[in-house]
Amino acid sequence: MSTEPGALEAALRSRRSQGGKALVPYLTGGLGDWQAGLAAAADAGADAIEVGIPFSDPVIDGPVIQEANDRALADGITPLAVLDGLGRLDVGVPLAVMTYYNIAFRFGLERFASVLAERGVAAAILPDLPLEETGPWAEAADAAGVETVLLAAPTASDERLGWICARTRGFVYGVGLLGVTGVREELASSAVVMAGRLKQVTDVPVLVGVGVGTPEQAEEVCRVADGAVVGTAMVRRMMDEGPAAVGELVGRFRRALD
Repeated sequence: MSTEPGALEAALRSRRSQGGKALVPYLTGGLGDWQAGLAAAADAGADAIEVGIPFSDPVIDGPVIQEANDRALADGITPLAVLDGLGRLDVGVPLAVMTYYNIAFRFGLERFASVLAERGVAAAILPDLPLEETGPWAEAADAAGVETVLLAAPTASDERLGWICARTRGFVYGVGLLGVTGVREELASSAVVMAGRLKQVTDVPVLVGVGVGTPEQAEEVCRVADGAVVGTAMVRRMMDEGPAAVGELVGRFRRALD
């Protein structure tokens, strides 16, 4: 297996090496004209895009992304349909899928990793897979050339953060607060603290998500972090107004971070 950074990590390191901050919006696969939404986000300045594969019990997601999951599932979207759709896209930035371990397990870990790689997906995020049980999936992903992005919770000890950072690929996903995804009035102080703790233990790009809902909050957390992941605000905009509005919002975040 190559020890060179994969496409996602290379893109985020490139942004950092140029003195910039990375922006990774999240959109739900299968929601409305979702492929046009991904293209609009990329065109507006996203460094990479996280694509949710809808699941019936998205445990870390708040009501907005749950609603997006429900809409997409009601429209008949399946995991393979999302992946096939990604395989037909070339938006010019790395794509990471976010879904739950049950979907990977039902596919078969090696098959899921190989399908991701065949469809041009750079990375996978499985937020309900504990670090202690990551081995079989991470080994299958490594073998297929898929980056395994791990999450780091604010409650983790420094020792545990070190283990997470040693195993993660692409970036380490700092969880900004305890709770589910959603837009908050202000950035939780834990988000900046989380970024600082991770920066002390790793050279892998440190991005913070969960609770980063406005351009101002992204700019605030990126005073310490290497970038921000923005989900709920993007999905809400996609549901309410469609792909062009997603591009407009990504552009606002891009200007704030630049």
